[in-house]
Amino acid sequence: MSDQPDELRETVRRRYAAAARKVSEGGAACCGPRPVETGGDFGPALYGADERAALPAEAVAASLGCGNPVAVAGLREGERVLDLGCGGGIDVLLSARRVGPTGQVYGLDMTEEMLALARAGAERAGATNVEFLRGAVEAVPLPADTVDVVISNCVINLSVDKRAVFAEAFRVLRPGGRIGVSDVVADDALTAGQRAERGDHAGCLAGALSFAEYRRGLEAAGFAEVRITPTHPVADGMHSAVVRAVKPAGCDGPGAAADACCGVTACCTADERAVAPSTTVAEATAASGCGCRR
Repeated sequence: MSDQPDELRETVRRRYAAAARKVSEGGAACCGPRPVETGGDFGPALYGADERAALPAEAVAASLGCGNPVAVAGLREGERVLDLGCGGGIDVLLSARRVGPTGQVYGLDMTEEMLALARAGAERAGATNVEFLRGAVEAVPLPADTVDVVISNCVINLSVDKRAVFAEAFRVLRPGGRIGVSDVVADDALTAGQRAERGDHAGCLAGALSFAEYRRGLEAAGFAEVRITPTHPVADGMHSAVVRAVKPAGCDGPGAAADACCGVTACCTADERAVAPSTTVAEATAASGCGCRR
């Protein structure tokens, strides 16, 4: 298969469109929707029976994730949440129940077939605090400082530009906001070629970052308190993991880069640099004692 970004993205889109169509076709069967075929390390089995029972069957059947990000995101009443790559909407609907009627959940996906399933599921569930958006995780169609929490379930590994995904997650989060993501992560010792040997890009393996790469990517985007915790193996040397990080409360988001802050320019962004050439960013922020310190 070609490794050109546009072709990889289209391969991923086709796979998930086909999965959505399969679930839709199963919806006409007498026994309800049939789950998309996945291994034991992916899919609805990673959710509790009580969670699955409370949701439309289509949302459960379309689940292709490698974890349960809602269980680790610590969602609270009234929060605004963004689900990157929402698929059939299982995590959006679970999040909507947790944030309650005063909260709001956005589900973003590039696949119209999945969005159709998600919207139908939300209607069946009577969820009025959700909104589904079509778009790419590398270019989120929301203003800056919009949400309190970003979640995602085995989608960031599918992106062909993960740096852009991290930057967009940072941009749309309010200062003090957080991410709670489930994703596939590779051991640091595995090369890109070895990851590809374990599965293709659309299968959530070839495109996975290593633990060190994931941490560096999030920190370069401006995130602090990065924690990556493996939960279960999905291939030799590759794991489903929970990824948590925080947008520092001292960050004013895009636009703060124009002036020096905490001894640095482009405060809390990927372009952050120390004002004094002889000083590192870490030294400058530590000396200032402000909220941007890592």
